[in-house]
Amino acid sequence: MLSVEDLFSRMRRFPDVEAPNLFAVDAADRLILDEASGALGSAPTGTVVVIGDHYGALTLGSAIRFGAKDIRVYQDRLTGERALENNAEVVGLSGCYRPGPLGEDLLAGARVVLMQLPRGLDDLDEIADAVARYAAPDVVVYAGGRNKHITHAMNDVLRRSFENVRATLGRQKSRVLIADSPLQLAESPRFPVVERLDDLELHVVAHGAVFAGSKLDIGTRFLLEFLPRMREAETAVDLGCGTGILAVSLAKAQPSASVIASDQSAAAVASAAATARANGVGDRVRTLRDDALDSLPDASVDLIVCNPPFHVGAAVHTGSASKMFAAAGRVLRSGGELWTVFNSHLGYKGALGRAVGPTEEMGRSAKFTVTRSTRVR
Repeated sequence: MLSVEDLFSRMRRFPDVEAPNLFAVDAADRLILDEASGALGSAPTGTVVVIGDHYGALTLGSAIRFGAKDIRVYQDRLTGERALENNAEVVGLSGCYRPGPLGEDLLAGARVVLMQLPRGLDDLDEIADAVARYAAPDVVVYAGGRNKHITHAMNDVLRRSFENVRATLGRQKSRVLIADSPLQLAESPRFPVVERLDDLELHVVAHGAVFAGSKLDIGTRFLLEFLPRMREAETAVDLGCGTGILAVSLAKAQPSASVIASDQSAAAVASAAATARANGVGDRVRTLRDDALDSLPDASVDLIVCNPPFHVGAAVHTGSASKMFAAAGRVLRSGGELWTVFNSHLGYKGALGRAVGPTEEMGRSAKFTVTRSTRVR
């Protein structure tokens, strides 16, 4: 019979970035399962929900160690969903869980919620609001993470939705926050939020997990200055779209273009779709939840704009950016352009040249560099 440690030793991050210093299971996964052991051991079938499982350790660990069945799972990142799917297939547990979006269907009747704490407070706030709103009145939440990423503010956020919040003792630089007794909340959920950016004449809609929330991050702001210099496109892509500010701005700047707003984050795709509708371009901005444009054909796009991340999950790592550059090189037509903004110290110009084609610096601010890479086939 497969043990939890056997499971953990066989798990992989794939299709997410893999490297010697990046792991599919961490100490927080183990601690969450240990702290929730009493609740998991007595939870009726179908009442366990897992949120933010990085690569499947919480879901599959609950199934193997406690015999949990019909586990409902929500993962914002598509790579996390696919890693769980791959790992479950390897150990013959594909039927132990069912994925779904954050909301009532996921949480109705839930008695135990296991969660890897997200980095963002808005992300945690939206999740906590949903759990308190839709789960069973006796639900208990076990939310864990690495100590270096847990802040006192997380306790305060959880207290907006739960009467009781306490922290466990730490172990292996990890800790778990336990919340119970959901509060009576306002009729309308707190998310998504809507904000108008007057200088861009845009309304931005943002779910909690999306990068920068409803604000305009300074890298995107700098890249927007170069919109008039970008080539006319029949099909354009906002790669790693976040709230869709670049996608909507492209659609407004090039009325004849069809724009795809793509991200692996479910929250980002939902935010971008709502932002496009709020600005009257919902008919020309199509959202796509995808892992580095996997579902787009080769040589099918004229223009890509990208403000890539410089981290993978909580780890500072350029693997995600490299994956995005390679994807851009694959889907761009001959003569197509990739416009990228990045922190200047990252020095992406060489990587862009190798993945896409000739790359030139188009602008530099105190912090950011904008480049144009042209695909040559």
